Amino acid sequence: MQDRELDELRSAVDCRAVLERAGWKLDAAESTKHAAKYRSGAAIVIVTHEGKGWFDPLNDGRGDVIALAQYLWGGTIGHARKALRPMAGIAPTLAPSFRDKAAPAPIDAARTWAKAKPLRPGSQGWAYLTGTRGLPAATLERAIGAGLVREGIYGTVWFLHRKGDYAPCGWEMRGPQYKGFAKGGDKALFWIGEPATAERFAVTESAIDALSLATLEGWPEGTAYLSTGGGFGPITADTLRGLLPARGRIVAATDRGQGGELLADRLHSLADAAAYAFGRKRPDAKDWNEQLHPKESA
Repeated sequence: MQDRELDELRSAVDCRAVLERAGWKLDAAESTKHAAKYRSGAAIVIVTHEGKGWFDPLNDGRGDVIALAQYLWGGTIGHARKALRPMAGIAPTLAPSFRDKAAPAPIDAARTWAKAKPLRPGSQGWAYLTGTRGLPAATLERAIGAGLVREGIYGTVWFLHRKGDYAPCGWEMRGPQYKGFAKGGDKALFWIGEPATAERFAVTESAIDALSLATLEGWPEGTAYLSTGGGFGPITADTLRGLLPARGRIVAATDRGQGGELLADRLHSLADAAAYAFGRKRPDAKDWNEQLHPKESA
């Protein structure tokens, strides 16, 4: 069930104030108006969304202020509550004049996607996905047939994100040397399978994990496989709500670890609000691609 106090803490407690209380120092020279960089020794945390979100650029940590409290001090969600209650409504004490870097210019996603090279057998991207990532050729052919993958430079593969209108709006980018998202694009959802006829929505954290899970499950009829691209912002949440038919089941098939549990909690709340059934599916390995291809996953 949705926890009202946790929602209130997420709204009332600023991640920047939490880091200050924990003794972390703001790196003003490396911060911007929309991304405040904090340091504690060699550790780094970037705070985004006006103090409501954060991520660790050196590791897998990310999430909201509840996850930040657990990242800093360990313990359970109950311990996080106790630590955060005294900080509700407290603003960060430091107010530097951040360098206001211009946001990336919006891209013409549909045009750029249409002009990008298709993924083909024998290409660098194909070798990366079948070799390093261990995805079967049949899985890639299914994704290619659905128009969901393109190939960039140096073996980097693009995985299409769309909003409810099904038009391209951005893409996840994964390759031997790169992991990111299209600059100027909108992170919505990658999905394979037809949501209008699906009864089960398996939500993962990356497109490669979505394809890996589908492969492991044998592509059952009635399941759509989705990826949030590693986040769960308002566009992603709105897109998912818009795709859901009248009834069905959301399965949080997220990674093992704190970030995966946080996203699973968000998906559970969304399912409850939509009167949807909810399920949790965890990989035995770190993520679904590592479970599919344990020796060489990266």
